[in-house]
Amino acid sequence: MKTLLRPALSLFVLLSAITGLAYPLAVTGIAGAVFPEQAAGSLILQDGKPVGSSLIGQNFSDPKHFWGRPSATAPQPYNAAASSGSNQGPLNPALVDAVKGRVEALRAADPGNTAPIPADLVSASASGLDPHISPAAALWQAGRVAKARGLPEAQITALVDAHTEGRQWGLLGEARVNVLKLNLALDALKN
Repeated sequence: MKTLLRPALSLFVLLSAITGLAYPLAVTGIAGAVFPEQAAGSLILQDGKPVGSSLIGQNFSDPKHFWGRPSATAPQPYNAAASSGSNQGPLNPALVDAVKGRVEALRAADPGNTAPIPADLVSASASGLDPHISPAAALWQAGRVAKARGLPEAQITALVDAHTEGRQWGLLGEARVNVLKLNLALDALKN
């Protein structure tokens, strides 16, 4: 038994050191060298201080700001420690009621806007943390934001266009607008 125990323990310590220490340190070092922004959390800085991440949405409710997708995380919206979807299917009455409530809230916030509401403004993403909305969702909100800030709608629309990101590598995904970056640019405008 002693002849088997020593090699087993030696192998356990060696593999623990390789897989638990050496490998994670090597991967972290390579990631930091090759992708420094992403490895540091894709933080967005303002005046040298982090205000958020370009990869995690934030809860905006002020009419002077663009609003992101609804978040399904708990206990508060955009809780990165509780990333998940609602797991409600399209026939679930709770999902239907939630979407109806979101539509009513959007209509109440901008009663003059009779355009169809883009789906991403009333449906949560799979992670509940999506920081992006579609350009259509941003443009749908442009009138409300312009009115709340006392700015011409054309100026807000131009800001949305300037912050619209295309498909990744020209192939993957759809055009999108990062809500935090758009709102920071909006706050930087002189009224």
